[in-house]
Order: sequence, then structure tokens, then C-alpha cells
Amino acid sequence: MSLSIGIVGLPNTGKSTLFQAITRKQVDRANYPFCTIEPNLGVVAVPDQRLDALIKALPREKKIATTIEFLDIAGLIAGASQGEGLGNKFLSHIRETNAIIYVLRGFTNQSIINTYSKIDPWAEKEILDAELALKDLETIERRIEALEKEIRSHNADALKETDILNYFAQQLRLGKILGEMDLTDDQRGVAQKYQFLTSKPRLYLINASNKEITQSIIEKFKPCFWMNLDVLIELEAGDLNEQEREELGLSQVKINELIQRAYQLLNLITFFTINEKEIRAWPLRKGKKAPEAGGVVHTDFERNFIRAEVINWQDLIAAGGITEARQKGLLRTEGHDYEIKDGDVVEIKTAV
Repeated sequence: MSLSIGIVGLPNTGKSTLFQAITRKQVDRANYPFCTIEPNLGVVAVPDQRLDALIKALPREKKIATTIEFLDIAGLIAGASQGEGLGNKFLSHIRETNAIIYVLRGFTNQSIINTYSKIDPWAEKEILDAELALKDLETIERRIEALEKEIRSHNADALKETDILNYFAQQLRLGKILGEMDLTDDQRGVAQKYQFLTSKPRLYLINASNKEITQSIIEKFKPCFWMNLDVLIELEAGDLNEQEREELGLSQVKINELIQRAYQLLNLITFFTINEKEIRAWPLRKGKKAPEAGGVVHTDFERNFIRAEVINWQDLIAAGGITEARQKGLLRTEGHDYEIKDGDVVEIKTAV
């Protein structure tokens, strides 16, 4: 399962610094606009204390975490949807991602060039929303034009799709974001079909210390999925141990929190598999059933699924292992309709 999150924002808000802090991968962080042209790509392991606990209690040769791809996409500016700056190229990169992190400037360091007139995270959010909405409107208008011929041929599906697209266009012109609207199944299907930029889930990351976050900012972002992070401090503290972080007042590794939140943004849960050599964490969309979990492990497992043996990770540790859990009757046999729970340890049984 390929899971990618685009990091976007106005120039010099800290996108590439964040990317480096997340991936520990050296990228160009020069202090001038548009220093990132092609998106940087990094694959990051998702921190999971449950996986750590499992490997400690049931030692294996390998521990394999779930992963997310992060793309550092160059800075957008007002007018990007019309090609301003390096706009259209970057907007197309966003389309390829599953979700978006908005990096919004909240830090007051005047030595970093600010391409916006003031420090205002909410205004930056609105600029980014507007540019993505304008690009979606352009996509919608082209598609409606293409559907006109099919409508003249009395194609009912084309008429239905056009009605949905017109509704989307109306909402976008009112300043709505598709990803924040309650959509019907049909509307959601059309939004997914065209990968609308505003339909992607997003996390608003304000690049600022706790001292720089005002009550006004908190009130504005309260309805949103957001957090603040002093990105440069987290980059510089990346190699410190726990005691050193505590001495600097950085006891919590907020980069780990960000990665975990990004995982939540994708509407994912984690299940685990265990064999003689490894313990592995797997990502799965929330609400999926046991055969689909089998398909994540191997495509043949979904097609040939018979049943699954399931136990919660904590119950497995308490039992002392798979064999002990089976002897104690703690392993549950589940069929095709079982919905996988976050933290399940699963063994798939197939016909082959």
C-alpha cells in the first residue's frame, strides 16, 4: 500500500526543514524562495510503541514498521493556479498524494525571508485553500465541457456526474473545501475519480514555538486538524537522547507525534503479523475486513482467504506468545465479515 503525504506551503515557511527533520535526509534549505523545484521524496517509518513492546516481549530477528512517503513540494504563492511562481507544476505534484500537510509560518525570525506581508498562519491557509480550489474549478470546468456531448446523447450517467460537478463548483466558489464537506457516496466517488486537490485530507502545521502561538491562532484553528511545531529546533535536536532533550525542555519528540498524526490523517489503523523471523506492522484503512487485511500482506491471501486467527497485541504479550495463546484458547477464529481492529495480531489462513 503506497501512502504519500505532500508537504506544501508558501515559500520559506519551513517545508524543506520539516522534510529533513522527518526523514533525516539532507535537502537544500537555502534561504530564498523556490529553492525546491522537483519534489524531494522520503520514506519514513511510523513510530509505534506497540511494535516495540511486541519485539521486546517476543524477540525476533527483524522488526518492520509501517511507512509513509513524504513529498517536499515547492512553495506555492497567490496566483499559482494561473501559473504564478512555479505553480501549475507543483499543483500537479499535490494531485499525486493521498493527503496534505500545510506548513504555515508562525515563527517571528526576521532573518528568514517572508514572501507574505506579515506573520499570519490563517491567511496563509486561506491562500493555499484558494489556489487549490481554483485548480479544482479549472478541472471541473474542463470535465463539464467534455461531458456535454454525452449528455446530448442522453447519457444518464453523464448527466448525473455533471450535476455533481456543478454542485462542487458552486461550493468551491463559496469558499468551501470538498474535504471538509459531508458528501454522499456518489459525490465522494466523483471526487476520488478526479483526485480533486481540495478533497484530500489535510493537517495544518504551524511552524512556531509554543510561545509564538497566540490565543487568536488557537481559536481560529480549533475546528481544524492542526498542531504547532518548532521545526528548526526539532531538526537540530533530532540526534539528542531522551535525557538531553529533557534538559532542553524537549522531552516529547514532536516529530514522532507529527508522523503519527499524518498516519491518522490517512484514516489508517495498524495490525501485526508474527512469524519465526519477524514481527511486522501493516497499514489498513479503517473499517476494512479480514480478507482485505490478507490482501495487504499478499494479494493471494485475499483471493484465497478462509479465516483469520486474531488476538489483541496486549493479550498476546500477556499470554507469552502465539503457541501459549493458542493453548489458552485466546486466539479467536474470525471469518470474512470480521472488521480488523487497531492493534490486532492476525494470522491469515488460506485455501492454498
